[in-house]
Amino acid sequence: MMIGSIMEETQADVVTENISEAADSLFSMFDIVLLAIIIGAASWWLVKRNNRSIDSLSNIKSYSIQPTSIVIQSPTDNSFVKKLQSSGRSLVVFYGSQTGTGEEFAGRLAKEGVRYRLKGMVADPEECDMEELVNLKNIPNSLAVFCMATYGEGDPTDNAMEFYEWLQNGDADLTGLNYAIFGLGNKTYEHYNEVAIYLDKRLEELGATRVYELGLGDDDANIEDDFITWKDKFWPVVCDFFGIESTGEDISMRQYRVEEYEDAPDRVFSGEMARLHSLKNQRPPYDAKNPYLSKILINRELFKGGERHCMHLEFDIEDSKMRYESGDHLAVYPINNTELVEKIGKLCEKSLDTIFSLINTDEESSKKHPFPCPCSYRTALTHYLDITQNPRTHVLKELAEYCSDPAEKEKLKLMASTSPEGKALYQKWINEDNRNIVHILEDLPSCKPALDHLCELLPRLQPRYYSISSSPKEHPNTVHVTAVLVEYQTPTGRVNKGVATTWLREKIPSPDSATPLTVPIFIRKSQFRLPTKPQVPIIMVGPGTGVAPFRGFIQERNFTKVEGKQVGQTVLYFGCRKKDEDFLYQEEFLKYQENGLLTLNVAFSREQAQKVYVTHLVEKDADTIWNIFENGGHLYICGDAKSMAVDVRNIILKIIQEKGSLTEEQAQVYYKKMETQKRISMDVWS
Repeated sequence: MMIGSIMEETQADVVTENISEAADSLFSMFDIVLLAIIIGAASWWLVKRNNRSIDSLSNIKSYSIQPTSIVIQSPTDNSFVKKLQSSGRSLVVFYGSQTGTGEEFAGRLAKEGVRYRLKGMVADPEECDMEELVNLKNIPNSLAVFCMATYGEGDPTDNAMEFYEWLQNGDADLTGLNYAIFGLGNKTYEHYNEVAIYLDKRLEELGATRVYELGLGDDDANIEDDFITWKDKFWPVVCDFFGIESTGEDISMRQYRVEEYEDAPDRVFSGEMARLHSLKNQRPPYDAKNPYLSKILINRELFKGGERHCMHLEFDIEDSKMRYESGDHLAVYPINNTELVEKIGKLCEKSLDTIFSLINTDEESSKKHPFPCPCSYRTALTHYLDITQNPRTHVLKELAEYCSDPAEKEKLKLMASTSPEGKALYQKWINEDNRNIVHILEDLPSCKPALDHLCELLPRLQPRYYSISSSPKEHPNTVHVTAVLVEYQTPTGRVNKGVATTWLREKIPSPDSATPLTVPIFIRKSQFRLPTKPQVPIIMVGPGTGVAPFRGFIQERNFTKVEGKQVGQTVLYFGCRKKDEDFLYQEEFLKYQENGLLTLNVAFSREQAQKVYVTHLVEKDADTIWNIFENGGHLYICGDAKSMAVDVRNIILKIIQEKGSLTEEQAQVYYKKMETQKRISMDVWS
């Protein structure tokens, strides 16, 4: 469009010159000037019109939400429909994934499709024009499968957010679209699998045809078992629906081919998330693909006794241009334990210094590599792959092919099967005994997998998220984190250690050191927010490290109070084992209590014969809590989702029912209304 504008300006100049030459004999100087003004004005109008059309084009979003039925579009060059057509496929598996499990399940389904004469493709909805679901019916025997995780308080994952909003606000005609859905959730959370349930209902409302029933995976129990059970029933139904038959072959195909380099190429990744040298040549904005290499300013022990450890860490963000709010999360990219990495190299009998690339055999795939390539095997195992997770059954199935001992081979194949005996063995030998890939290779010495294949099978190492325990008003240039060291002994006698906390514990800054200790980080926004008006009363329930975001809340309210503004009632319920052992931020909280800002309630569970928890304190303070609710107050719960958060919710419902003289059903409605008004917020984990 810019070139067109320049050409128009040039043509106008030429015309003006020709007219000027003729004007010497035919027109007066006044006429020449007048003509030049007219032509110049016309030229200016053409340019302005052109620029206006450029502006209007730039304002068109690539992902539009249609309030009424959408017009069927012809596939665009980057259309997943066109990719399916050009490669002779009919199955597309979309994933909404925050930790990588949804993406992994999608890959397994697409791979298995070959067994059922449905050549498949994995697709990220964030990289697709999802409006083109209306065109999928043009492909014979086409099927869209969605592996969708629910994240936070019933929210879609980041990569599925735009698609989810389109479904909510649009009204597309999806008649002829065949679909199936497997949801990934956790029953300890109130909004269990809400995204998958909504998606299943909404697609049907828009005219799509459900090929097989909605599958719901529970990560609190055994989501691997849930997924296998669902897909083993899913495929026969798909065959019946399309009138096709299974090939009967047990397909074991590599998704990536390996290329190893004798001479190191110019571009070799060394731990970057996306852009080469991004950790050396830093430039904002910083996010999951471009983390900020932050200096650790403080790393101090918070526990005063006992065998457990808890760290208070402060990260420097002064030069990052990153901003945060109280309640946000800090994401940390950790690295794996060097000893475990070296063990894998020895057990697989491979030099970890070898530079290699894994290249997708599917040329149509937008994902060319499973992680940044080329890199060394050491880099892949250190920065990109999760080597401490309990491997899923499909990994065991592939490992079995590398066993020279028939008994070891059969053991792995049994655990990878769907038989009751195999499921029980997998639950005991892998999950309960907490065996990671290193332990499996140690305990099955005849298993010598190709290291490149292992790198393809292992899931990606994910960032670890921590509730920020500071306020930007008091600490605009630093982000604080409160983290308990994870370390425990397994039934096999091994000691398992948390990847991130073990790594961070060693990063204690020294004033004498010339080289600062750094960690790749980024900020993840949260909905866990203080009321916009500081005079609104709040109740915070956070035992253990669940108190972390509340330290930030209290700091923020203290800052507001020091400014001379009115601050509402601020009540904290905190719990720990012993006052002199693990009372986190004791001095700070007592100071806030002394100056009248904070009402502090602490439960020490092990300082008396009968254990006392925060739930007991909340139950005892029914009158105070009800009074705060009736005065428009907010409730915040942070910590363990499985028991504490559930118990607190039940106690709150009981308080609402009794103090409000309501029925059980009316109390539920009252509670739901508070949730809708964002007056009840949870930041919980299992």
